[in-house]
Amino acid sequence: MNKEKQLFTISVYTENNIGLLNRISAIFQRRHINIESLNISPSEIEEVAKFTIVVNMAEDNVKKIIGQIEKQVEVIKAYYHDLDEIIYQISGLFKIKSELLFEERQIQNIIKESNARIVTVNKEFFVLEKSGKKEEIVALHNQLSDFGIMQYTRSGLIAVTKEEMKISELLETYNN
Repeated sequence: MNKEKQLFTISVYTENNIGLLNRISAIFQRRHINIESLNISPSEIEEVAKFTIVVNMAEDNVKKIIGQIEKQVEVIKAYYHDLDEIIYQISGLFKIKSELLFEERQIQNIIKESNARIVTVNKEFFVLEKSGKKEEIVALHNQLSDFGIMQYTRSGLIAVTKEEMKISELLETYNN
């Protein structure tokens, strides 16, 4: 078993019930495991939600966590993957004073070079959106910090697997 800590993405397919988030997060809390990122969204299957949870831990512990998560009544199936097995993105939003967009040529260069896009502009501020790997969002944040960021937020990781997942077939048997 691999005892070395690394980032894993846990995908949990569930019925969308009230209180499930608390019970799943309690599983991590009891083991003193910090959740690096959490995203909950609809899945490819109607009326099935998908939790995408990123944790930094050893693989043998991830397997134990998966077992605990799957004991929850509403959980249909849970999987884990390392970052090499998934295609993922994170988004960042940056709110910056509008005058900088027009007065600082370097801001325009940063926007262009980072492939960020302007979401909105008004007299007081403009908002940039950048999607990519965490390192890309952090690098853009570092560049923009020199000019002053009014507000900043970053999303949790969203991901799909590189390999085909058989969750749809599993759900067909689950629903019968």
